[in-house]
Amino acid sequence: MERDWVKIYTSSDYYRSEIVKQVLFEHQIASVLFNKQDLSHRSFGNIEVYIHQEDFSKAIELIILNQTLNL
Repeated sequence: MERDWVKIYTSSDYYRSEIVKQVLFEHQIASVLFNKQDLSHRSFGNIEVYIHQEDFSKAIELIILNQTLNL
């Protein structure tokens, strides 16, 4: 992964991570999911959402706003 990517969100729930990614996409913030879950046991590991470092402040604001709205 490139150097200017930073982790913005971590969850064991794939769908919740995908929703975060879609919210970021709707606000023109590029993001990628990095799935670290065990393939045979989905309860082990997390899905991480990464964004470009320059979008960090805007992304954090969006995530916090949407979590209060029950993202």
